[in-house]
Amino acid sequence: MPAARFALYRLIRPIVQAPLAGGPSTPALAAAVSEAGGLGFLAAGYKRVDDVADEIVAVRAATRRPFGLNLFVPSGQPADDATVAPYVAALRTEAERHGVALGEPRHDDDGWQQKLTLVHELRPDVVSFTFGCPSGEQIAALHADGIAAWVTITTPDEARTAAAAGADALVVQGAEAGGHRGTFDDAAPAAIGLLALLQLVTAAVEPPLVGAGGVMNGAGVAAALAAGARAVQLGSAFMLTPEAGTSAPHRAALAAPGDTVLTRAFSGRTARGIVNRFLAEHDEGAPRAYPEVHHLTAPLRAAARERGDADALNLWAGQAHELAEAVPAGDIVRRLADDARDALRVAAERAGA
Repeated sequence: MPAARFALYRLIRPIVQAPLAGGPSTPALAAAVSEAGGLGFLAAGYKRVDDVADEIVAVRAATRRPFGLNLFVPSGQPADDATVAPYVAALRTEAERHGVALGEPRHDDDGWQQKLTLVHELRPDVVSFTFGCPSGEQIAALHADGIAAWVTITTPDEARTAAAAGADALVVQGAEAGGHRGTFDDAAPAAIGLLALLQLVTAAVEPPLVGAGGVMNGAGVAAALAAGARAVQLGSAFMLTPEAGTSAPHRAALAAPGDTVLTRAFSGRTARGIVNRFLAEHDEGAPRAYPEVHHLTAPLRAAARERGDADALNLWAGQAHELAEAVPAGDIVRRLADDARDALRVAAERAGA
């Protein structure tokens, strides 16, 4: 018989740490969240398979509690040269400013098959998917190894697709969320807010839901739970923790007031970040070309990060990012759960219960 799979009701506290690809995700962060009774996540995106394996081993050495791993589903066709060439030309001045060469705007699948193979070898408790939905056969294979499969969705139609494929849970990502949109088709990224989307998806499908997008405190957690979520996934709330690998300029931007917008300027795929000079100057000309643009801008972003230049970084952040606090991740998990219970109690009193 297949091994028993992780289920959301096993969480001590209904808090899930978003995968946070691109640097903030660390084994220390995932382990701290899981140790506190939530569900910590590692991000496999952009990493070599060997490095992902090392991180899984590191989390297992730090905690015996369940944790998850996030994979990017290959999506879209390679962009043609004519689509990317004008953006390459537009960024040459940026390259000169930073004293680096632009990256090669190549297309790849982020080691999809190799990372799936690794998942079956090392068997994290949960694997979540972003940018698309695995096939029913791929999800069934995960189930056979006792691995739960979660799929990030941004519309009711995507939710129906994921449910039909056999997903154990759906990460319902509202438009308030920081970082990349999980939309299956980036040609038309969905812009539905979390509370509206939870209501729509609850009416459409049966798998349990994990709400995500703009939630930073216990009241936000309570609102998502009341709207139909079984747990809540938070990203920006954990990015200032000492366990996170967030860079110094990104930390400073997160802690201050600042508008966020959706942009393709840094990666060629729609993502929410804090407005800075690079975004303001290059958003309009950025093509829909992922991961070509991600590779193109990688040297610029690395140089800016090294110099502490927040004006040329992808400052991924949710709409309520300024509420983030620089406290240990375990303390955040416990406080979010306690404050959510208090908020739900107050809401029940207001409702006349």
